[in-house]
Amino acid sequence: MTRPPDRVLPAIGLMCLYVGLIVCVNAMGKVLTAHMHPLEVVFFRHAGAGAFLSVFFIARHGFGVLRSNRPGLQTVRGLFAIVSSMLYFTGLATASLATAAAISFTAPLILTALSGPALGEKVGPHRWGAVLVGFAGALIIVRPGAPGASSWATLMLLGSACCTGLYQLFTRKLAGQDRVETTAVGSGLISGLTVAATIPFVWTTPDLWWVWLVAIAIGAIGGTGHFLLAMAFERGPASLLSPFNYLQLLGATVTGYTLYGDLPDGMTWLGAGIIVAAGIYIAQRERRTGGA
Repeated sequence: MTRPPDRVLPAIGLMCLYVGLIVCVNAMGKVLTAHMHPLEVVFFRHAGAGAFLSVFFIARHGFGVLRSNRPGLQTVRGLFAIVSSMLYFTGLATASLATAAAISFTAPLILTALSGPALGEKVGPHRWGAVLVGFAGALIIVRPGAPGASSWATLMLLGSACCTGLYQLFTRKLAGQDRVETTAVGSGLISGLTVAATIPFVWTTPDLWWVWLVAIAIGAIGGTGHFLLAMAFERGPASLLSPFNYLQLLGATVTGYTLYGDLPDGMTWLGAGIIVAAGIYIAQRERRTGGA
């Protein structure tokens, strides 16, 4: 059944707002890594989002929103979110925002590769071909001596993308078993509470007042962004909305150049273009043929 334009257009708008907020979150994360340990950044990012979403959803739906039918899956999903964020913000400390954004786009390719054996979804030769082409683009970016990031940083970002793909895999497995609100709150709370146990070992008190503001804002803005994403997918199909996620690359490039004077080199642009093309092809293939 085709969704009416009066729902699809707001969905596109919500998706674009989500992308804008995530660009801001990643930029704030890079700024914070210069003033605190990456685990502290992960804590503020996830604990802040969890607290923000908990207050919002409990006010709307009551404490029942905290009950999960699959607490084990929710916990594993939250742990993958922690590892993904830890690797991402550690790599981001030395990588450019645009390079980090480009590598993160391999996560949907990883999800596609895993959806067959893990979820029993049909992944035809066309989508497998797109996955391989996308990973070739990633290898162009994650090359020894790549400008703008050390090789270990780009490998960390690729590891983060792998964890994000697994995080998205468990999100799909939870679909229909838990409410969207429960999954959104659960991820933030599980991640935040788990990272909180490590904070005493790495804590560095920020000595600048604006660092505290950024640390508090990163969680609230991140939580708002993921809420907008959930609203977007309620109004429009993933195959239509997912390509708008690649606007992050443009936003990250502009933000990175404004804050740090960073611009991706030609090979990074080439690799990013290949990854984006592969991701858009998969999304459109799903829309037309159901994934064959």
